[in-house]
Amino acid sequence: MFTGIVRAIGQVLSARETGGALELEIGCGGLPTGTWNAGDSICVAGVCLTVAGSGPEDFRSVASAETLGCTTLGRLSPGDPVNLEPALASGGLLGGHFVTGHVDGVARIDEAREDAGSLRLVIAPPPSVAHLVASRGSVTIDGVSLTVNELAGRTFGVNIVPHTRAATTLGAARTGQAVNLEVDILARYLERLLDNRVQR
Repeated sequence: MFTGIVRAIGQVLSARETGGALELEIGCGGLPTGTWNAGDSICVAGVCLTVAGSGPEDFRSVASAETLGCTTLGRLSPGDPVNLEPALASGGLLGGHFVTGHVDGVARIDEAREDAGSLRLVIAPPPSVAHLVASRGSVTIDGVSLTVNELAGRTFGVNIVPHTRAATTLGAARTGQAVNLEVDILARYLERLLDNRVQR
């Protein structure tokens, strides 16, 4: 479980395809790795990955074919920046919202423009989850917890405030960019409950 509060911007050191999966080595961007163990979870660009091993300044992980098929991780190349967040520790501060790191689909940035010191993004979600996005609700874009400002047809708007611009990769977001989208976990489970009720 994560919060959507990015702790560091890491950098892809290597990305090697092997048997349909992708082996990643990622520089930690200053995150302390001394307590990380193989099997721990870390959120990379909004995707929950399992740590396969770690060094003083980097860690290794493998993204499965399933993960590559429903996220942007397969597009990563050495040198690319990625948002990083270690798993939420029991008793830790919950500054964003509950984030699972289980991406619901790849969305597209339809517009990125300046807005009174913030960066205004208009996001087009995949049609399969567009109905799960609510005005004033929470979404996660590339691992960043954000509040939905408004809905407009099949798109929604979010603001990237100055701190978030500086502390995450969304500060460099551009029109046409593909991003990982996770809808609010409550919306996901509510839809499932309603589907089951209708089918009974």
